[in-house]
Amino acid sequence: MTTEGRPNGNGGAGKPLHNPLGLLAELTHRCPLGCPYCSNPLEMDKRQSELDTATWARVFREAAGLGVLQVHLSGGEPASRRDLAGIMAAAREAGLYTNLITSGVGITDNRLNELADAGLDHVQISIQDSEQESADRIAGYEGAYVRKRALAAAVVALKLPLTVNIVIHRANIGRIDELVAMALDMGASRVEIAHVQYYGWALKNRASLMPTREQVVQAVGRIEPLRKQHRGRIVIDAVVPDYYARFPKPCVGGWGRRSLNVTPAGRVLPCHAAELIPGLEFWSVKSHSLREIWEQNPAFNAFRGTDFLPEPCRSCERREVDFGGCRCQAFALTGDARATDPVCHLSPHHHVVEEQAANRGDAGYIYRRL
Repeated sequence: MTTEGRPNGNGGAGKPLHNPLGLLAELTHRCPLGCPYCSNPLEMDKRQSELDTATWARVFREAAGLGVLQVHLSGGEPASRRDLAGIMAAAREAGLYTNLITSGVGITDNRLNELADAGLDHVQISIQDSEQESADRIAGYEGAYVRKRALAAAVVALKLPLTVNIVIHRANIGRIDELVAMALDMGASRVEIAHVQYYGWALKNRASLMPTREQVVQAVGRIEPLRKQHRGRIVIDAVVPDYYARFPKPCVGGWGRRSLNVTPAGRVLPCHAAELIPGLEFWSVKSHSLREIWEQNPAFNAFRGTDFLPEPCRSCERREVDFGGCRCQAFALTGDARATDPVCHLSPHHHVVEEQAANRGDAGYIYRRL
């Protein structure tokens, strides 16, 4: 039996299939914040469709059996789930390293202690800006900044490792130094300077979020000096903004290659944005095992490897480095998920990226709401 010209379970013609290492578990799409760059889909899963605790426990056991080492408990806001501690305990019982990705709103000190007792290994808190008023405006939630800082202090007090995630866009891109200083003050061991990825709600707000090339160059230029200045105190990870890059990033390390994502309703995706590509059927953990999905789902095999790539990717020396870039971005910008990611300067569609990067406006945010 073959799928898209590839034997089931292959990572491309004649190539072995890698084991996934990471699982993004989107426990819910419910969230108190309204971040205009949220990567959740515009059509979000309702509460009544969410997987129950027992199903998540089975998913974690199956993930560990596939070779997954760590699970990222995300959302939405995972604390919207009353059974979060039970889900956490199930992940620990499966032998997975647990990372809680939280907005920082809705977790009390008592609940954090409960999660730590259940097996919490690491916490990642998103924060929108180093200035309180701006941070709350971006989040669409008054008081969010203060709550995030309070949760960070509680995490550090429990001696849990803390990562601060900061999504960079036009409203905060001029404060890279201040943002790193804020992460240090919060007691973080790692800070992620992550420029907006234009999927989901971010694509809807692209004109309001897009910085200028000059702003990007200045911001990117601050990363190495800050790494040298704070070496040994904090790790600074930085994601270069796609629309101003010369080459694309590999699609989550390669489509269906090293990671997978389970939605609140149980659909399994190669990446969080994959459902925007039409014509792909994503199987559910309600009716298939995780191994069946990883090895046999036609949607996972659709863009594995490099056989599907057109020119200029097919003959490019980088084809096994970036795999032609992001399939979701290729579709969003060209209407063809098999096309070379237009971010690449060699793409025949690169002009589309340049045009969209120049399309900036101040119409205000369309906030993410369920």
